[in-house]
Amino acid sequence: MSTTKDQEKVIPHKRIHREMTIEEILTGFPSKAQRLAQELTNAGLHCVGCQAATWETLEAGMKGHGMNDEMVDALVEKLNHILEEQEDLTTITISPRAAKKYLQILEEEGKQGWGMRFYEKMAGCSGFEYVLDYSEKAEPEDEVFISEGIEIHIHQAMVERLIGSSIDYVDGLQGSGFKISNPNVRSSCGCGTSHGY
Repeated sequence: MSTTKDQEKVIPHKRIHREMTIEEILTGFPSKAQRLAQELTNAGLHCVGCQAATWETLEAGMKGHGMNDEMVDALVEKLNHILEEQEDLTTITISPRAAKKYLQILEEEGKQGWGMRFYEKMAGCSGFEYVLDYSEKAEPEDEVFISEGIEIHIHQAMVERLIGSSIDYVDGLQGSGFKISNPNVRSSCGCGTSHGY
């Protein structure tokens, strides 16, 4: 299990600033890359994920999309707020917003009372991608975490890599979805969708 002190060793920057490139932001803070990429996309940087402009600084990318200094500063503040969010390294958590969305999906699918299966699969350029799925009941080899009244089922073999993760749900004009922050991640691809350890 990693510690906050271990995390600081791999993060080359303590805070995000306007002169950082988009790639530096996503690869410099791999445990939060999914959430940061979503915030960049929501701010109008639609090229996040295509790797065409990850070499641009945050400021150049935003101004190239017609945004002003105040908008750049507001985005930098939002990104740093994500970095400052505390993580509980002893469990798996789901945010109230994500729990509400998941319960709504369960109701629409006629699966009230089901849990959530959280795992990884081999994919992407950095090795792994997260998967969230329905889980009617825990399997014998699962560990069960409860957050916001939702059972989260994780196969015992994956607990060490996933412990401390938080699951959030983000809404945006350029896409919505569940996003994971995982303090154990040590690398992330330039688009923030896959990760490694």
